[in-house]
Amino acid sequence: MTPDPATTLQRSSELTRFILAPNPGPMSLDGTNSYVLAAPGSPTVVVVDPGPDHEAHLLALARVAAVELVLITHRHADHTAGSSKLHQLTGAPVRAADPAHCHGGGVPLRDGEVVRAGGLELNVLATPGHTSDSVCFHLPGDGPEGSVLTGDTILGRGTTMLDFPDGTLGDYLATLDRLEALGPATVMPAHGPVLPSLAEVVRGYRTHRHERLAQIRETLDRLGRDASVRDVADAVYSDVGPSVRRAAEMSVAAQLHYLLEGPGNAGAQRGNGRV
Repeated sequence: MTPDPATTLQRSSELTRFILAPNPGPMSLDGTNSYVLAAPGSPTVVVVDPGPDHEAHLLALARVAAVELVLITHRHADHTAGSSKLHQLTGAPVRAADPAHCHGGGVPLRDGEVVRAGGLELNVLATPGHTSDSVCFHLPGDGPEGSVLTGDTILGRGTTMLDFPDGTLGDYLATLDRLEALGPATVMPAHGPVLPSLAEVVRGYRTHRHERLAQIRETLDRLGRDASVRDVADAVYSDVGPSVRRAAEMSVAAQLHYLLEGPGNAGAQRGNGRV
């Protein structure tokens, strides 16, 4: 009998394992990697991104060991929908940057905070861009180069969409700079396979973003600065299918905002409630 991925614990690094959630799709790739973190011999574990509200998946996470803490990388439902249920199953508090996704007495995560649980120390890094509340978790003691749980900020394959206007390109480029400084740490993405070098992946992401910006500049030169998001997406993302068309248009909107209004206006735009 083939094992059910929704209940199968797989090793991803010295200090981490994961269970693949049964929610594959154009945006979630094979599904959400729900990570289980613990130091050797620790009686408790930390769960990062419980994923969807899928009973078998959540029960499997709850049964690995005593869950001490649940952490969320960002607000999207494919990461958070199961968090309240996992709290009910385990009693573990849920912590996220956004208070709306904190449960069971969990307090919001702070940039630069060191979280101690499961016998580990995790460094919290604010990494906005994909969304304004995105965070990554750095495990410096995980193997010779450490590891970083990157949520959707860095994926195991492909590139990340920017959930504009909540996520902005100016924020994202600054986030890439911050992550590159962590060097060759192992990448633990929320979707797709584990990757060997964060700095190398970041450099590829940055190159891709600047190539897209160049394409959009050329398109604006041809169509005019008042060209619509739809028209620009037709020109720059002509090869994408309908299942990811909305994501392509959001990325175009983020890039147009960056080129035409400048990265400094991102916070003001979020402040106007356009989330």
